[in-house]
Amino acid sequence: MEKRAVTMEKLVALCKARGIIFPGSEIYGGMGNTWDYGPVGVEIKNNIKRAWWKRFVQESDNSFGVDAAILMNSRVWEASGHTTSFSDPKMDCKQCKTRHRADNLIEAHSKGAVNPDVMSNEDMEAYIREHKVHCPNCGGFDWTPIRTFNLMFETSRGVTDESQNKIYLRPETAQGEFVNFLNVQRTTRAKVPFGIAQIGKAFRNEITPGNFIFRTIEFEQMEHQWFCKDGTDAEFYAQFKEKAFTFLVDLGFKKEHLRFHDHDKLAHYAKAACDIQYLYPMGWQELNGIHNRTDYDLSRHQEYSGKTMTYIDPVNGERFIPYVIEYSIGADRLMLAVLSEAYDEEPLEGGDVRNVLRFHPAIAAYKAAVLPLQKNLSPQAKELLATLKKYFSVTYDEAGSIGKRYRRQDEIGTPFCITADFDTVENGTFTVRDRDTMSQIRLDANGIIAFLTEKTAF
Repeated sequence: MEKRAVTMEKLVALCKARGIIFPGSEIYGGMGNTWDYGPVGVEIKNNIKRAWWKRFVQESDNSFGVDAAILMNSRVWEASGHTTSFSDPKMDCKQCKTRHRADNLIEAHSKGAVNPDVMSNEDMEAYIREHKVHCPNCGGFDWTPIRTFNLMFETSRGVTDESQNKIYLRPETAQGEFVNFLNVQRTTRAKVPFGIAQIGKAFRNEITPGNFIFRTIEFEQMEHQWFCKDGTDAEFYAQFKEKAFTFLVDLGFKKEHLRFHDHDKLAHYAKAACDIQYLYPMGWQELNGIHNRTDYDLSRHQEYSGKTMTYIDPVNGERFIPYVIEYSIGADRLMLAVLSEAYDEEPLEGGDVRNVLRFHPAIAAYKAAVLPLQKNLSPQAKELLATLKKYFSVTYDEAGSIGKRYRRQDEIGTPFCITADFDTVENGTFTVRDRDTMSQIRLDANGIIAFLTEKTAF
């Protein structure tokens, strides 16, 4: 495996120190697997979501967005199969009383050589017994049999016990796109093939091994469902695999840090499925998925709702239920990958090391930092700051030496630092420093606007 400077410990420490990500409910001792995005982190995450939306909705010829409700009629989850089959195989360590996913235990023990996705519960139990897979928490070897636990969070609706109805926090956003298929088609007059996209919160009662924001109980999904006719699905499946990969490369990922992984065991609704895996600090893990879901979802909702989900071709009058090609990626999981890919430690003369996040400029929290060389130059710096804020997300810093201020911006990935210095007073130009090369040029205010517009576009 490639040796890289980034480790999970370094990322967690940097994120907390620089206002990127904080532990959830920290002043109360925290809450497992929950994280809060700080002032810098929320900007980065929002920029990631904007880049995704721009690529898959704004720039698409025939895709449309929705923002569906988190709480849905419970029949939705019966139709989707979540109430009966959305579960994990879990085992309890009898010695320390911790709970673990059996498939994760096997994958960790075998270092990825064994694929538990193709194993039954009985096969997994046999593997754990035969290979003496010990508890990662206490080192014990005394397991309960595998039991399955539904991953959906339950809640209830109603003000009295008699009127309460069981409902669920959605475990995925996709069903909101499926149930609105005909609403979107009718109001946009879209012709198949077309897409419906959504970015939104989802919730899963996961038992996780940690790994920061890789797998959490509350997360955001970015999903795109492409509705097409049977017979064209294989072509569109291949197109979305390529489009998903290209998006990551354009964000700044090295191709050697990405790979396709075809599913060995397909879900009952799938005709084909694959992941794009990323080389995280903890090894190769799923970053996003592309699935050929056939006509399963719309057919199930037609069956359970009693309402037709049939599309009528306006040209030839043909009626059919479309197939769906799904592209799904977690915003938090992508955030972790972006942080991991951007993290760098650069040795400098004299033995110092510069920590820097080499984000694509479009992803950076701030496109530029405005810095007065000395505090008596702050009027010129703040005048430029006010101008730039009309066009970009920018920040201001006048505390400490100019070198320390450069380093602070490097650590949060700000691509350009703009300094008001003595020449600013003389001729109205500013020093513009590049994060990655540390080279400098001089520009006036109008030149800076044009420069940042070009350099920070995605």
